Amino acid sequence: MMLRARALYALAMTAALVGCGKKGELVINQGVGVASVLTLCPAVGIPDYTGDITTFRAANDRTAGNLDVSAAMTNLRSTCSDTSDQVYSEATFDVNARRTDARGSRTVTLPYFVTVLRGGSAVVSKRVGEVTLTFADGQDRASATGKVGSFINRADAALPDDIREKITKKRRAGDTEAALDPLADPEVKAAIARTRFEMLVGFQLSEAQLVYNVTR
Repeated sequence: MMLRARALYALAMTAALVGCGKKGELVINQGVGVASVLTLCPAVGIPDYTGDITTFRAANDRTAGNLDVSAAMTNLRSTCSDTSDQVYSEATFDVNARRTDARGSRTVTLPYFVTVLRGGSAVVSKRVGEVTLTFADGQDRASATGKVGSFINRADAALPDDIREKITKKRRAGDTEAALDPLADPEVKAAIARTRFEMLVGFQLSEAQLVYNVTR
């Protein structure tokens, strides 16, 4: 079970993301060329299976009748400043929670993580924080907002000049290079991967909670 959970966690951490990223377009202007618009800012998103968390009253009973609190992370919004040597990306998110027993006021604290990945797999940094929700007496729903931020070295996120030249070089019709996609060049692909950063935010789940999210 532990090996399975770790494998699922690794899969979740490399899932497709939402947020800023790269985009490309074919430009035809007195010749043929490819312009690739690359941002220094990291893509920001919630990995699969980490945007929800469920707690149970009894740890070994994961039936619906034993459910205590369920919460979902949503409305992830990000801003980025890339005007200095340190690129700073900040994200805010909402957490909406529901409890099964609405009697009495109650405070619930849930852990979350923020991780920066480079090249899709290398962990640059990871921090764990907490978001606190307060349920009023008689209320079964509560909401809270969290905020995270991370720094990235500008030099690490920028493409080398020679690689940028390969991507943006104009290619005239009839030239041998005109039929080649520079983004398919292994050297270019490797350089882009090295400069691609992702800031991932999600609930800090136990192995049992992750398995529950994947299999429910």
